[in-house]
Amino acid sequence: MENPTTSKVVLLACGSFNPITNMHLRMFELARDHLEDTGQYSVIKGIISPVGDAYKKKGLIEASHRVEMARLATESSEWITVDSWESQQSDWVETSKVIRHHYEELLAREHNRDDVDTIKYTKKRRIERVQFITGKEVSFPKPKHGPQLMLLCGADVLESFGIPNLWKQEDIAEIVGRYGLVCVTRSGGDPHKFINQSDDLWKYRKNIHVVHEWVTNDISATHVRRALRRGRSVRYLLPESVVRYVQEHSLYSAESEQKNADVVLAPFQKYSDASTSG
Repeated sequence: MENPTTSKVVLLACGSFNPITNMHLRMFELARDHLEDTGQYSVIKGIISPVGDAYKKKGLIEASHRVEMARLATESSEWITVDSWESQQSDWVETSKVIRHHYEELLAREHNRDDVDTIKYTKKRRIERVQFITGKEVSFPKPKHGPQLMLLCGADVLESFGIPNLWKQEDIAEIVGRYGLVCVTRSGGDPHKFINQSDDLWKYRKNIHVVHEWVTNDISATHVRRALRRGRSVRYLLPESVVRYVQEHSLYSAESEQKNADVVLAPFQKYSDASTSG
């Protein structure tokens, strides 16, 4: 039975998922528990959106494999799904644009369900976007109808906001200010300290939900790929179906880890060029 006093939330996780690990899945469960424990939210869906090949990250295998592994990993989940839209784009898509895409899809479905004039809705969203781009709208009003979309990430992503030319400042403001962020801690990190040190994040601190993972889990895709390259077992670090998929397709070797080794990461290339040309 739905509680009319709570806000519906959809959690969106963007990233390489190279490969997806049990920790990626745990993040969704931890975030849902945390948000629902506040009594303010009801988490209705989780979306995993693997990045496209154009991101050019070192060791990034083909998106088709990463999407399929994510699908296998979420087969047993009743609420976490995988979306391939981002991975199918020929060019790298900024996270802010991925969030907009999913948010507009959510609202379109909600409006269609309520038989609302979708043409009027689309025009309204276009106006809102123009206002944001031109800097005229800075209050980031929350939607009155339909679910709220929040970006789910680890503390490492939050701290990456401080890396020059990896994120645009206006994208950070849009992600945190308009949508909201759910950040799951990892051992050795201190998200609260990072938020306190960042004027941009401090401004929207009420939209950042920090989730403490008391059962420390340092599973990382980097460690998993290293183990696979060395012929070591990764069982119980990944879902069993993903382990089988990796073995069947002979994924993650010394050769695959060198993929994109001499290529500049897409955001660095894009934002560095923009800063030098400006």
